[in-house]
Amino acid sequence: QVQLVESGGGLAQPGTSLNLSCVASGRTDTLGAMAWFRQVQGKERELVAAITPDDRTQYADSVTGRSAISRNMAKDTLYLQLSGLSSEDTAVYFCAAQTRFAGTRPLRVAAYYRYWGQGTQITVSS
Repeated sequence: QVQLVESGGGLAQPGTSLNLSCVASGRTDTLGAMAWFRQVQGKERELVAAITPDDRTQYADSVTGRSAISRNMAKDTLYLQLSGLSSEDTAVYFCAAQTRFAGTRPLRVAAYYRYWGQGTQITVSS
């Protein structure tokens, strides 16, 4: 089993940046691709950014050019930097991880992620 714990949420001003972290614990040797998803109440969970074990990245169109995902394997930590925040970035942000056994599954599909964090709320407001 793997546990994922996010941190870095809260209230942010429009135009500023946020930094999220996700620490994995447990059987982290079983992890494959990892990602950040976000969800607004009443809407489906959507991919923000994902990173594969060989450091390929994928971003949502809405954050391309103003977002960076990275991972520190030694620290079992996943990061997300998101700049140029607007009210449209307000959501609950979730850290997620696939297992490595079946290879990298489609990164945008939430169902392929086995492990999820509890989520952290980001509210962008002046």
